[in-house]
Amino acid sequence: MTPEMLQIVFMLVILGGMFFFMYRSQKKQQKKETEMRNSIEIGDEVTTIGGIVGRVVALKEDTFVLETGSDRVKIRFRRTAIGSVNKLDMDAGSENK
Repeated sequence: MTPEMLQIVFMLVILGGMFFFMYRSQKKQQKKETEMRNSIEIGDEVTTIGGIVGRVVALKEDTFVLETGSDRVKIRFRRTAIGSVNKLDMDAGSENK
């Protein structure tokens, strides 16, 4: 092989490795987000990707109902709109007793 051919092969190997690692990390992140969205339960505090914060009051297969603020406004969202979840901790109150 000529030196030019070796350089081309080396560049292709490097580009292939970079693509593989980027694809792998993207799949990991996507799997983590899917698990988070599927783990929500009634009573969990949720922040949507639009910045709305509230408590989950109802769940369906691909949607959930969020109750916001003291005026108890209820809004239905798709599960894909979840930005983050703060799990309801039922044990926190009983530890101080």
